[in-house]
Amino acid sequence: MADANGRNRNATVEDVARATGGKLSGANDTMGTNETAGAGVVSDVTHDSREARGGSLFVAIQGAKFDAHDFVNQVMAQGAVGVVSERARPAEFEGAWIEVADARAALAQAAAEVHGHPSRELKLVGITGTNGKTTTAHLLAAVCEAAGERVAVLGTVGYRIGAEQFKAEHTTPEASAVQRFLRRAVEAGCGVAVMESSSQALDLKRCDALLYDVAVFTNLTQDHLDYHGTMEEYFEAKRRLFDGRLGARPRVAVVNVDDPYGVRLAAELTATSARVITFALHGAEADVRAREVEYTLEGMRFTLTASNTETSVRSPLVGRPHIYNMLAASACGLALGYDLQVAVRAFETCAGAPGRFERVAHDAGDFAVVVDYAHTDDALRNVLATARDVVTGGGRVITVFGCGGDRDRTKRAPMGEAAATLSDIVILTSDNPRTEDPEAILADTEVGLRRVGGKPYLKIADRRAAIFRAVAEARAGDVVVIAGKGHEDYQIVGTESVHFDDKEVAREALTGRK
Repeated sequence: MADANGRNRNATVEDVARATGGKLSGANDTMGTNETAGAGVVSDVTHDSREARGGSLFVAIQGAKFDAHDFVNQVMAQGAVGVVSERARPAEFEGAWIEVADARAALAQAAAEVHGHPSRELKLVGITGTNGKTTTAHLLAAVCEAAGERVAVLGTVGYRIGAEQFKAEHTTPEASAVQRFLRRAVEAGCGVAVMESSSQALDLKRCDALLYDVAVFTNLTQDHLDYHGTMEEYFEAKRRLFDGRLGARPRVAVVNVDDPYGVRLAAELTATSARVITFALHGAEADVRAREVEYTLEGMRFTLTASNTETSVRSPLVGRPHIYNMLAASACGLALGYDLQVAVRAFETCAGAPGRFERVAHDAGDFAVVVDYAHTDDALRNVLATARDVVTGGGRVITVFGCGGDRDRTKRAPMGEAAATLSDIVILTSDNPRTEDPEAILADTEVGLRRVGGKPYLKIADRRAAIFRAVAEARAGDVVVIAGKGHEDYQIVGTESVHFDDKEVAREALTGRK
């Protein structure tokens, strides 16, 4: 049985059937009896047949490439206690079978039940938006730690519980993995968990059955339309984090009202009497604001205004996007009950997330080389505007970037246009071409460069050669921006992933200049 928080419970398939609203049938459909109770105890939930073992409950999901029902016999042979499916139990199946209306929703509900609803024992913060999720998560984690909290983080560049690091498989992992991770965080003594909540994850119900204390909206710009189809559907997926469809509304919503979609979201939530904390760089009516911003390559400073208090902030981060990230983290800190000065102390030393306007240290000349994850036109505009803010002595912005293959083609020309508008020299190259012809991707992107006109550019499909060329072109006062991959250490060519790290290649190119 469970304690008040659901800890240490021995969940049965009957418990899971109740939690998912499913119909239980099969050999273990009387889990309440003494004879069968032990056999029906569920220790874990998974949708991956490779993870199934004794005590596992297998959720069979029919995907675009694989039908998990093909692996039912395999998982039962591996010791699974039963299956959850949208289909009726096959006549020949002898184990426990839970028939549900929605297998993905059931995966989240079942995992929450089996792992004792760990989000109820944490202050869980979910961060969604096109850009800024990762850095905001890192900054907020630093704020929470400055307040004396032990923190768990789930995000693009990795997962961690306290100081223990784990490799990230997805920005937001499957619902079963999320619940498993949060239970581990609780057992490790964490009081706060911060997770990036991607639009695909929200749409695929990976964030269902979580009790969020605070939810954050950073912005919404064109991306992932190959998945969502339209910007309205993209926004609809993000809205799920705030409107209660995950199971409950967050206690507080933190929203960027410099973003038009953020304005819509804040208005909708306010109309339903939800508690909303707004932030903005330009919006004078926002609850958390910044003014008197000064930028250099070494960092920036600004005046932070919140709760009728003004305070000076210094940060080693560079660029306007990071102002928004710090405003979001400050607003979250206030929502969690921390004093504003706690955030200020955290910002003084937090270097942000890897691969976000990250400088590559060198002594090859009086110019800067920066690696950034920007892979949408809005993100690219932001990072290049940041570079323009900090170039010195008539320096130039030299940009290396590409667009991903087998992904949203409609953002390629806008990315080319953004690069041409804000750069002095552009070098088009590959960025995970996957199964597409790299030259065809460059041609799609070149359309945007030509719209601007008058800016010199090169097309070098070999990303290594492109980085070497950019570094060779650099002179005193320049900023070389290598955009698109950031923290990633691979390049996907065809169906294979090969090691490729922009920072490593940039260092090699810089060494070659000496």
